[in-house]
Amino acid sequence: MRWDPARYAAFADDRARPFHDLIAQVAWPSGAGQEAPRRVVDLGCGPGALTATLAARWRRSTVVGIDSSAEMLASAAADPTLADVPNLSFALGAIEDWTPGPTDDVVVTNAALQWVPSHVSLLPTWLDAMPSGSWFAMQVPGNFGSPSHALMRSVAASGRWASALDGVLRSEPVLDPAGYLGILLDAGFAARAWETTYAQLLTGVDPVLDWVRGTGLRPALQALDAADPTGATTSAFEAEYAAALRSAYPAGVHGTVYPFRRVFAVGRKP
Repeated sequence: MRWDPARYAAFADDRARPFHDLIAQVAWPSGAGQEAPRRVVDLGCGPGALTATLAARWRRSTVVGIDSSAEMLASAAADPTLADVPNLSFALGAIEDWTPGPTDDVVVTNAALQWVPSHVSLLPTWLDAMPSGSWFAMQVPGNFGSPSHALMRSVAASGRWASALDGVLRSEPVLDPAGYLGILLDAGFAARAWETTYAQLLTGVDPVLDWVRGTGLRPALQALDAADPTGATTSAFEAEYAAALRSAYPAGVHGTVYPFRRVFAVGRKP
């Protein structure tokens, strides 16, 4: 799937908050006798700005951002604020093809595993391969039952769009906190898991539509564009979906409140 870095970055502050809340729970040093992690990996790093904060925190570590989107990595390469970070690099690669190396002391994945259908089966393999004393930290959106996503699937399944969008949108691609906690504990990690619902205040015309355009709605939009390159079908779908969103998330005096649930899990390997 193609990504639009500029559209994704339109809500950069809101998207960054869960990342910082996640990383705050990684309490390195781990007791392994090292002042800094040897290597820090950010799986699904996107345009790289948040990965750079890892490089700033652990200046003596090698920090690598991995992403399957060439568009996102091109954005990172073009960002002058990232070019001068000596311990930071990026690599093109699919999360499902990655395996931990013997020096991967911190592995972070932020709002990425929901795009990997096999991630639940991959996690035990990754955790088993990680070195002693290492940390694993993950965050995924947990809002697939929210009105924004339920309406997305409902409109997509209606007669007008059903053929083009059949099977495109997944209904529940992530576990709850207890599910991820169990995986970490089964792997022998000392772990914690939790969820947070952020009351995001969005502004502008159809702000919830603008938000999901950059993430969850992308597969549907790309499928519609492929079915009708003129864009007419995509525009009609967005208009119908936007009307439903305006009813579900009415604008208030201060803007539109969009509750967004996130699921977190962090663990350290003894």
